[in-house]
Amino acid sequence: MASSILKRTSSTLINGFRSRAYAKLAVGADVIASAPGVSLQKARTWDEGVSSKFATSSLNDVFKGKKVVIFGLPGAYTGVCSQQHVPSYKKNIDKFKAKGIDSVICVAVNDPYTMNGWAEKLEAKDVIEFYGDFDGSFHKSLELDKDLTAALLGPRSERWSAYVEDGKVKVLNVEAAPSEFKVSGGEHILSQI
Repeated sequence: MASSILKRTSSTLINGFRSRAYAKLAVGADVIASAPGVSLQKARTWDEGVSSKFATSSLNDVFKGKKVVIFGLPGAYTGVCSQQHVPSYKKNIDKFKAKGIDSVICVAVNDPYTMNGWAEKLEAKDVIEFYGDFDGSFHKSLELDKDLTAALLGPRSERWSAYVEDGKVKVLNVEAAPSEFKVSGGEHILSQI
């Protein structure tokens, strides 16, 4: 049922606006310049958050001078995200490293504590960096945000992946609907690097 709702919302009116099939982020764009002043929150426990004074990670720190594969998904603990998306990167981590990738990053519109618990449950925290986009500002800035109220998820993100070198997008894949898993998986982007 939820899968059909997600597919339906991708091509219908949502809150009076037609969903878009494009994003501000594009091949050649600078991720850092596209989201000025935006930061992400590295997955962590509440106590780690308190001890760090709730520090955030600037996009400059995440992308500058690095080769990064980043993938965004609608939310922690959701079906496709848990069963297919994250595992497709986890099982290919050695292949990403062999291609010189410095970081493989998962980002979702969730708080960093939820992302931490989910990463631990998936046993992926040691190989993939998880970041929360707690207020959705990262995805909104890149126009990769998605209203999934129809599936009771509220404001979330598209399902997407990108290969980024020194902040510049070299490859970008965005699924036609957040419930689909055709172009944003680990195997697909590996073939594009």
